Amino acid sequence: MKELEKLLKALADKNRLRIIKLLEARKMCVCELASVLGITQPSVSKHLKKLGSAGVTSYEQDCFWTNYYLRQDNKSLKILLGCFRKYLVNNAVIKQDFEKLKRVNRTKLCCKK
Repeated sequence: MKELEKLLKALADKNRLRIIKLLEARKMCVCELASVLGITQPSVSKHLKKLGSAGVTSYEQDCFWTNYYLRQDNKSLKILLGCFRKYLVNNAVIKQDFEKLKRVNRTKLCCKK
């Protein structure tokens, strides 16, 4: 019961829901997520930490980047995301996020000199 409660609390935030929707599309680094969401990198990191703690996300190192992705082994998450999908598919904010995602270039965002 505690795991489900932790998962539901992690999902009870609009920015974390937006992160989840973006990570459904592909693995992303903090700077990409921050750019799309229009929030600071430390804020994104805090959201990712909460999602990770609830078993929603995990990460892997890829050269310069730490890529975050949705965990595929969380059965409760899969069920909940299936329910959310139909409610979020036509959400204006989510649609805007995906339009912004098309223009995000991690090399330009993260490797500024």
